[in-house]
Amino acid sequence: MDVVQKVLEISGIESLNPVQELALKSGLLSDRNMVVAAPTASGKTVIAEIAALDAIKRGKKVVYIVPLRALASEKYEDFREKYGQLGVKVVMSIGDLDSSDPWLGRYDIIIATSEKLDSLMRHGIPWLDSIGLVIADEIHLLDSPNRGPTLEVVLTRLRQTCNPRILALSATISNYKDLAEWLDAIPVKSDYRPVQLYMGVAHGGKINFMPRKTMEVDSENPILDMVRKTIEMKKQILIFISTRKSAESLAEKIGKSVNLDSRELHQLNGLSEKILHSLEHPTKQCERLADCIRTGVAFHHAGLANRQRSLIEKAFRDGVLKVITATPTLAAGINLPAFRVLIRDLKRFSSFRGMDYIPVLEIHQMAGRAGRPKYDSSGEAILITKTEAEAKYAWERYVNGEAEMIYSKLGVEPVLRTHVLSLIASGVTPSRKSLLDFFFRTFYAHQYRELRHIETLLERVVDMLENFKFIIASRDNAPANNPFRPATASADYDLAPTKIGRRVSELYIDPYTADYIIRNVRKAEGLKTNAFGLLQLISNTVEMKPLLSIRRNDFPLVNELLIEHEKSLLQPVPNAWDIEYDDFLRSMKTAQMFHSWCNEYGENRMLEDFGVTPGELRARLDNADWLLYAAQELGLLLGYMDILKMVRKTRVRLQYGVKEELLPLIRLKGIGRARARVLYDIGLKGLAELRKVPEDSLARVVGHAVAKSVKEQLGEKDDQKIIGDHDNE
Repeated sequence: MDVVQKVLEISGIESLNPVQELALKSGLLSDRNMVVAAPTASGKTVIAEIAALDAIKRGKKVVYIVPLRALASEKYEDFREKYGQLGVKVVMSIGDLDSSDPWLGRYDIIIATSEKLDSLMRHGIPWLDSIGLVIADEIHLLDSPNRGPTLEVVLTRLRQTCNPRILALSATISNYKDLAEWLDAIPVKSDYRPVQLYMGVAHGGKINFMPRKTMEVDSENPILDMVRKTIEMKKQILIFISTRKSAESLAEKIGKSVNLDSRELHQLNGLSEKILHSLEHPTKQCERLADCIRTGVAFHHAGLANRQRSLIEKAFRDGVLKVITATPTLAAGINLPAFRVLIRDLKRFSSFRGMDYIPVLEIHQMAGRAGRPKYDSSGEAILITKTEAEAKYAWERYVNGEAEMIYSKLGVEPVLRTHVLSLIASGVTPSRKSLLDFFFRTFYAHQYRELRHIETLLERVVDMLENFKFIIASRDNAPANNPFRPATASADYDLAPTKIGRRVSELYIDPYTADYIIRNVRKAEGLKTNAFGLLQLISNTVEMKPLLSIRRNDFPLVNELLIEHEKSLLQPVPNAWDIEYDDFLRSMKTAQMFHSWCNEYGENRMLEDFGVTPGELRARLDNADWLLYAAQELGLLLGYMDILKMVRKTRVRLQYGVKEELLPLIRLKGIGRARARVLYDIGLKGLAELRKVPEDSLARVVGHAVAKSVKEQLGEKDDQKIIGDHDNE
């Protein structure tokens, strides 16, 4: 029991709470797998820490799987601070998806997203067998079409290859026993929450709560009234809104009614300046956010730059910011509690269903942010409704209703093809029978038990991968009419990756995308293409979706782009009546967005011309760089050398947002796009000119520190080729 006492001591906790006590009594320190289903903020992380410290004590590694990078960073900082003093080595791995990162083997706790762990296993990590415990945080996200399938395959693969102990942490879900049965785990369910949550519905000037209590509120402006009351209590409030635009406008509206003292305003002015200058050149969004923050209110969504989000989160935790209006992504991410949570929008738009009510589980995740442990004895989550009928519906479904069951999202072809290739390329499933056996062990098979349906799906996927020449299916001993007949010894045959198939798996791109790139890059041999042609190629891929939308006034622009770049396009222009034509048009506009960035458009103009915020721009640029890198690696492996130089140049231009003429300058440390443009425009266009100019003269343009650094770099790199240095090409 010493590990329990040590965790409590380091965490500053006197004793275990009921859910932690239940987990311990149920076998937390045994060798059995366990599923813990409990509300947000119920202390599940402490349960994980106890199990982790116990595994490390036994000489085993711990892998902590999280769904989001932001959550990984939060866990890393917390664990390193708490357990580093015990000599526990903690590391975070969330970056490069084309690396085995062998150095991770030196650490005790490895925190990674499911995608990163999947990538590591594709590269054959040598420390796999030393994993003794896998903690799967937020495992209810198996229900997510985006993240669920990878998490499901990762857990299935871990159980088959090294069979570590699995501790799954989940929000309260209806079918937690189903999940436990799949993992052969002990189910632990608790409704305990250390901070009492009052969940209520606001309508007609009144809020009814469960547990039973009521509150009067301004019927005309319930949100502004609740904000005012919260700030008067010296507490904080989170408001969840369905869209970014609405979150921003509501933050501005609230800011006009907030009253703060001079000390608070001074702190907010400093924060506002940091937010404003988070980017090289502030955008209108930066100015809008900075103005809001001066009033004690911030908006928070994925369109903000990472530094801006981090500053807002820290300021809220420190009590500097009083109000955050946020999109629901914040609820599934980092731990950012408040005394009061308002959920303004109970519906959101879906491309499949139109406007539809948000699932109960997601509402409960948002509501779970109410009540701050160590600060509050209770918290309030309030649903804002517009009509009496909606108020009744919200009460029955969200307050009294049970969270939905979670379902596997693995059984669709686009998801399967990347994981099937990975399993074959990694040698996990070297035969048809082993491939079937693997998928028969998944949560999908456990839930649906439609084994024949799985076989049919796998048949199509294997045929597709074979047609792409990514695998070899040796069917010599299999029945000719249907190689995917129910498993028998005679129907079995070998599955092996080709060299290119193995590389596609390592590159972590959809096999369909890889085949599309290969086919079009092959056509580029001997043809003249340019950066726009490459950018359009990668824009029309599965990974780049959703593409920028085409509006009525965009058609003249797209037609101009077609006329200007038709000869440099690698993808054939579809017929206007073809089903893929709409996606092609969107890919042209998306490519133009990237091309504009490469032609030195600033973040503000990108926002004005394309409606792309700095945060979204960075995410899209990272995605584009990865696809260009994949094209570069595939072209290199297949010997398509003509296009490689253009791919490399385009990657550098995309990274720095510069025209080709600045490439020699931009690769120097300390010279960003702004300094490179200034140097070029005054005649210092390349390395030769920079070598000739005296350091003092250079310092007047870029500053003394940068000038000294540039001169040192030029002295060290006289004989080295810098990509884009035309004198050396």
